[in-house]
Amino acid sequence: MPGRSAFRGGPIGTEEATSGAPETFKLLGILDVENIPCARESILYGSLGSVVAGLGHFLVTSRIRRSCDVGVGGFILVTLGCWFHCRYNFAKQRIQERIAREGIKNKILYESTHLDPERKIKSNDSN
Repeated sequence: MPGRSAFRGGPIGTEEATSGAPETFKLLGILDVENIPCARESILYGSLGSVVAGLGHFLVTSRIRRSCDVGVGGFILVTLGCWFHCRYNFAKQRIQERIAREGIKNKILYESTHLDPERKIKSNDSN
């Protein structure tokens, strides 16, 4: 039945084809990496930081156990650092978007009325 799987978008018997809901990746079963902003980037940078810190410490000292500990510490530090930096920028961007949205709403609401600030500026310039 090759024609049947082509209409569903995938092979028969997969989770997506039978239940209709796409399967999401959850880290440790609780952290939904796809839907939480900044989670994916933080985990990827943290894992890279872990490898760099652990391997760098191993190349300098040749101590395996301590290098693993440094790798875990590097993962935690880099993940948390990227998480807080990304979330700060995300919150700042949402505030700027809200201010712009309110400004556009006020522009539409007050345009061509006696409360329009641009109309007052233009009338003062012509005098």
